[in-house]
Amino acid sequence: MKSTALERAGQGLIVFLLLLMCVSILYPFLYMLAISFNSGVDAAKGGIYLWPRSFTWMNYEIVLGNQVIRNAYWITIARTIVGTFGGLAVTLAAAYGLSHKHLPFRKGILSYILITMLFNGGLVPFYIQLFKLGLTNTFWVYIIPGLFSSWNMFVMLKFLQGIPEALLESAELDGAGPVRILVQIILPLSKPMLAALGLFTAVGHWNDWFSGAFYVTDQNLIPVQTFLQQLLSAQDLSAVTSSNSNQEALARSTMENVTLMSVKMATVMTSALPILAVYPFLQKYFVKGVLIGSVKG
Repeated sequence: MKSTALERAGQGLIVFLLLLMCVSILYPFLYMLAISFNSGVDAAKGGIYLWPRSFTWMNYEIVLGNQVIRNAYWITIARTIVGTFGGLAVTLAAAYGLSHKHLPFRKGILSYILITMLFNGGLVPFYIQLFKLGLTNTFWVYIIPGLFSSWNMFVMLKFLQGIPEALLESAELDGAGPVRILVQIILPLSKPMLAALGLFTAVGHWNDWFSGAFYVTDQNLIPVQTFLQQLLSAQDLSAVTSSNSNQEALARSTMENVTLMSVKMATVMTSALPILAVYPFLQKYFVKGVLIGSVKG
């Protein structure tokens, strides 16, 4: 009886800690959501915690009416889609090639890739390299440098090494070549792992502000996270209103007292919600891929 009581107390403590963790994660998100739907001046008075007190759509009208923000969203969506699928294709192809034990110089190639995970050339040499390649101030500066990920390649390699060799050998005996084996056997078996790596890659592309801040000067090419970083350091609403095509919303914003803080919260929400909306559709493959990777790793 005593051990049962201790077990229940332990389970209750675990549940309490998990609930506390969930609240600590969800509350800032709900707070920003409430501020984004609230009048800015009213929100500045305080007392808003989970829901707006003076509801308004004006903050989102100001944000979505800005031409620079709309361009930033299209750039972010395009780089996330192209970068994710391109990165997965390169990762799978590299891991598949290096999974063959009889590949010439295989150990040397793997050692070289491992070194790149431990050391890098630095920001300035990397910028000079991108400049000489003509990638700076172009859309492809978001794609090409990140196509290959050493970490993703090693994770995928470990997964492919767990596939029975007898399966691949039987396919070879049936006349299947390397490309056919990759497309018809390896690719279907790798869907859970690809989903997990794809989610990590997509989140990395979506949340990246560094590339747009350092390698791009054209405001029409910056991603939404770079714009958000610029907005968070702004001192007034000019960063949003200067390129706003919705003049009616701007006129009403003066009457509804839109503030920089409320617009910042609306921008944060619009930049975070799309990637959060995608996760439930990939959750099944994501959990399965992480579980497989942890067991085989």
